[in-house]
This record gives sequence, structure tokens and C-alpha cells, in this order.
Amino acid sequence: MIRFLTGGESHGICLLGIIEGFPAKVLVDLEFINKELERRQRGYGRGQRMKIEKDRVDVISGIRNGFTTGNPISLVIKNRGKDIEQVEITRPRPGHGDLAGMLKFNYNDGRNVLERASARETAMRVAIGGFCKLFLKKFNISIYSHVVQIGKIKTNNFYHNWTEEKLLKADESPVRVLDKESEILMMKEIEKAKEKGDTLGGVIEVVAKNIPVGLGSFTNWDRKIDAKIAKSIMSIPGIKGIEFGLGFEMASNFGSQVHDEIHYNNERKRFYRNTNHAGGIEAGVTNGEDIMFRIVMKPIPTLRKPLKTVDVKTKKETVAQFERSDVCAVPSASIIAESMLAYVLANELILKFGGDTLDEIYSNYTRYMEVFKNF
Repeated sequence: MIRFLTGGESHGICLLGIIEGFPAKVLVDLEFINKELERRQRGYGRGQRMKIEKDRVDVISGIRNGFTTGNPISLVIKNRGKDIEQVEITRPRPGHGDLAGMLKFNYNDGRNVLERASARETAMRVAIGGFCKLFLKKFNISIYSHVVQIGKIKTNNFYHNWTEEKLLKADESPVRVLDKESEILMMKEIEKAKEKGDTLGGVIEVVAKNIPVGLGSFTNWDRKIDAKIAKSIMSIPGIKGIEFGLGFEMASNFGSQVHDEIHYNNERKRFYRNTNHAGGIEAGVTNGEDIMFRIVMKPIPTLRKPLKTVDVKTKKETVAQFERSDVCAVPSASIIAESMLAYVLANELILKFGGDTLDEIYSNYTRYMEVFKNF
């Protein structure tokens, strides 16, 4: 099992990460991981801090001669925004963790809460997800994401079993959307919110390709892969919901319109489906189709035109404090979602195929895949 732990605070010296249980003999491309960090920092609607931070990861342990050793991997990302004055937070922001955290730990100031609840922590998750993506490459598994809604603007480009070349085009858009018309409208929507001192959320679609049949399990509730994915995705700050495949649309359709009919290709010797309403998962197990889900991100709770709140010291009504923030971080959240999915999939491959080294795991995987040729 791969486990990871992150440490550090938003305006602290650095972010820390430790990955335990990562297989040995995985070639580490640090430029790829740093590119992932750069992708997280892009996006129309990001705040001033993205002009300060230029995230790069330093590896302290767990890599030798360019390969993972099987030992814990220790990572550091330095914070350039650490010298910002850390004023007290006594006017908690609605929608943020300020007040709940203050009450939980009996603080009279929300600074300690803000420093850890901040989405800055996700930079380290993206670095860790980069390691997992490098592992998944050996199995030809790729993960993509694109934005399908920001504010009231929705694209018509929802999942349609696109090629990887099509999905890669999301990185060419400032809002990571796959059609130019929606891109322009979304950027205008962000500008409107900025002028009003407000913020915007949105919806992201995530797709993983070349997934083997049989990851996850139906035998117990905590082994279902969709449950594991949901847990990891819902841990991302600001994410408030997830749906797989057709998701909530299933409620308004008949079963005959929802379930994916099964076919068999004699030439390729494989079962397949012409539709993917299930999002690649049935009964908590991958069925060989693309894993596909959508997630909703709420608008950021730090507003330039703040909402009403109560000062925790005076108990008088006032307005929430403002701390430098984004107008819209939906494009950035899509990269974090990719990283968390990569972590789940890497773990499921190790659980399914076992082994301490990449070679051993891949050998077991290859033998497993041979079975389907004779099924």
C-alpha cells in the first residue's frame, strides 16, 4: 500500500510530503512532476499568490540514480509567500473552516486554522500525484481532466470517449475547457465576478484511460474503488459533490436507458460496451471502460466584498476578513483531482498485482492480462 502524509502551512517555510510504500525501480522524471506543479498554478481567475510562488519539488530521500529505492520518499516544496504578515483572523469567513476550527481547538484567532485548511497544501498532493502518474505510465494508464462549467456557463463538450489527443487540448485553454466559445464566455464570467468582488465555482470532468478490468472489489464496502475515489476527491478543499458516469441524470431515466449493454469483439477477444453510463465502474469494480466522473467545486469563500459574520472577540456583527485569494480556482482543482485519482489507481494496481518493485508488479499484471485473451 502507498500511503502519504503532508505537512507545512500556507505561509510557513515550506510544504512537506512523505510517500511510504512506493514501489522500487520506478524512473523518476522530476521535470514531469514540476510540470504538474506548474499546471496546478495556471488558470484564469487565479490570485496574486500564483505570481509569487513558482513551485518546484526537492527530493530529500527515496531516490538514487534516478530511480525510487523502495524507501520512504521525502519531498519539500518551498513557500515564497512565507514572509507575508500573518494577521489575526477574528472575523471568520462564511464557507471557510475558520469558525469551526477555532471552536474545535478553542482558539480565539483563526490563523492556525487558515494556515492548514488553505488549499496551498494541495501543491504537495500534486507532487505526490506526479510520482503516481509516473508509476501508472508503465501500465499505459493516463488521466485527464477538463472544465465543463464555471458559474452559469456550461460547455456542451461532456464525455464522449474522446481520444487522448483531444483531452490534452484542455491544457491549451486558460480555463481548461475544450471549446473556444465556452472558454470566452467563462473568462467573461470570471471578470464579472472579479468586478463585483465575488467568486465562482464550477464543474470538472475527470477521465482515466486504459484501465484494466478488476480493480477494486464488491466483497466489502471499503474495498469498492468508486468509494475510494470519492473519498480522495472529496478531501480536496472546495469540492462538494461527485457523480460517476451519468450520475444524477440516472434518476430521471429508465433502467433500459441507463445500463451499458455488453458486447464481445471476436477479433480483439474482449468484452466491450458501446456506452459508458456507469463511468467505468460496476459494483465497485472497474469494468475495462474509461473511469469517468464529474465533481463540483463551490465558489471560494474569501470575497473582496465580504459576507456578514461575527467577531469572535467582541461577538458583534461585522463583515468577514479578506485574505489574498483567487476569484476562480476550478481549473487548478482539476489538476488536483487528477493527482488524487492517480494515487487511488496506483494503490489499486499494487493491491491487485502485488510486489515490491515495478518489474515484479508489471510481471504479475502481464500474466493477469494474458488470461483475458483466452476467456
